[in-house]
Amino acid sequence: MSIQYFALPRLTLRFFPIWRRQWLVWRKVAVPAILGHLADPVIYMLGLGYGLGSLLPEMGGTSYIAFLAAGTLCYSSMNSASFESLYGAFARMHEQRTWEAIMNTPVTLDDVVLSEILWSATKSLMSGVAVLVVIWILGLTDSLMSLWMIPLVLLIGLAFSSVGLIMTALAPAYDFFMYYFTLVITPMMLLCGVFFPVSQLPEVLQALAAALPLTHAVDLARPLMNGTVPAQALFHIGVLLAYALAGFYISLILFRRRLSR
Repeated sequence: MSIQYFALPRLTLRFFPIWRRQWLVWRKVAVPAILGHLADPVIYMLGLGYGLGSLLPEMGGTSYIAFLAAGTLCYSSMNSASFESLYGAFARMHEQRTWEAIMNTPVTLDDVVLSEILWSATKSLMSGVAVLVVIWILGLTDSLMSLWMIPLVLLIGLAFSSVGLIMTALAPAYDFFMYYFTLVITPMMLLCGVFFPVSQLPEVLQALAAALPLTHAVDLARPLMNGTVPAQALFHIGVLLAYALAGFYISLILFRRRLSR
């Protein structure tokens, strides 16, 4: 692999018009898109929250539906960012050749990749805020601390968008993404404290969960929803930022190699 692939990102403000293009395209299908991203997590939250909640008086010192709501918000943000950075980005890069057209202007690949991460994170933010509104409507939190979940959702989006683009850079076709969802996203949903505390897992799985970004997102969201400052907040934020920055750099290297062929 040529050393030029490993050059540090050279970023300019030219990423913004690309992000704006995605926004203008998305606005045409905004309502069904929002409903689509909102339906799945809300069904999980209400179905499991009230169903299992009737059997579980409380979880972690709070009602089960409130416990589940924080995890659902993180899971929804992760899913939204992942879908857009995988299927959406792959379509623009490979099927529609939008990237090729954009890079015929004075825009670099670095700006294109950054714009994809930011756009996927934006969709994650919209999805997460929609779930948060449902949480407020249901009265599952009344703490002003829950407002900090809005920037948290954006950080979750940045982390999972960056990691998702690594898969996009490696993908030969859409079918490849099923491996990622089956072997990465679904296990994270089950291991990282969305449905039950990580402490209930065997020690080996607890160690694995501690290395996964969704665990750190949930560890931030749940205390905020309960109106308390998360323990080790800076550490959890640092892990999510590390995933975002490392994912951006690795995906950029892989895209440079793929598109230079």
